[in-house]
Amino acid sequence: MERHYRVLDKVQRRILKMPNVVGVGVGYKQVGLTQTNKPAIIIFVEKKVPAANLQRSQKLPPKIDGLETDVIEIGRVRLLDRVMKMRPALPGSSVGHYKISAGTFGAVVRDKNTGEKLILSNNHILANGTNGSDGRASVGDAILQPGPYDGGKASDKIAELIRFIPLIRTAQPSECPVAVGVAGIGNRFIRLIRPAYEMRFYKYSRSTNIVDCAVARPIKTGLIGEELVELGAVTGVEEAREGMWVQKSGRTTGVTSGLVTAMGVTLKVSLSDDESGWFSDQVVADVMCQPGDSGSLIIGKENKAVGLLFAGSDTHCIFNRIQNVLNLLEIEF
Repeated sequence: MERHYRVLDKVQRRILKMPNVVGVGVGYKQVGLTQTNKPAIIIFVEKKVPAANLQRSQKLPPKIDGLETDVIEIGRVRLLDRVMKMRPALPGSSVGHYKISAGTFGAVVRDKNTGEKLILSNNHILANGTNGSDGRASVGDAILQPGPYDGGKASDKIAELIRFIPLIRTAQPSECPVAVGVAGIGNRFIRLIRPAYEMRFYKYSRSTNIVDCAVARPIKTGLIGEELVELGAVTGVEEAREGMWVQKSGRTTGVTSGLVTAMGVTLKVSLSDDESGWFSDQVVADVMCQPGDSGSLIIGKENKAVGLLFAGSDTHCIFNRIQNVLNLLEIEF
């Protein structure tokens, strides 16, 4: 294709000055939606216009210096800013419960019973990391897009929390009446000596989490779209496998990919600076992720859903197996 590049270098300035043209390059000619093996100078236009509606000077040539051209409608080209307000909001963009910072809109799923479309992400993104009885979140709470950290405010509400799986922490303040009573008596004595100190009783749990997930219902039809930013539509579901290639589309690091490192993993995860929880039946992959990517859908090569990302380190991401998420939330793709 060396000749194509030489010709392109010579004519690109003239072509780019033509109405509706937004870009030029070298590639293979398309016939319908099928790419051929015939080299061509590719001319990108924002919108194709019927030849009859164009003046002679506005018509793009079928050949340039004897080389075929191909005109492709690309639409308006813009930066893929995942933290901006997006309508319809798309999976891979910023979203969050009104009390949190921001996370990732994972996917559009359907309620198994009603068939309605729902937003899927983590409990700690859509439900503020609640265990169901701590007052952190309630059904009906506002979900914003973008998330609050990215400028989302009350007017950016796109959905309401409808369902979540509680997050179990390794230690939680005890609600036992006896423990509360003993702590109250102890604190009256402690304050006489050390006013800044307080006695508390904690209940330690041996239970583990297998998911960090929640769903929210859009407040209006048309507010959400189904295609993952930069990755397209989800085509189904498949099980993760050792060594499998996977990728995600997240709010912070965009599209990243890697290989499944381990399955059936049990590990301790920091839920905040002073809270942690045990998770079992997890999948670890060497996919780059950073804070704000939580909630991203993990997909395989054929865009089939594999898992839901909820945690990570400097070198790996950790995700729930997608079938666990679907079963517990009673949803499907």
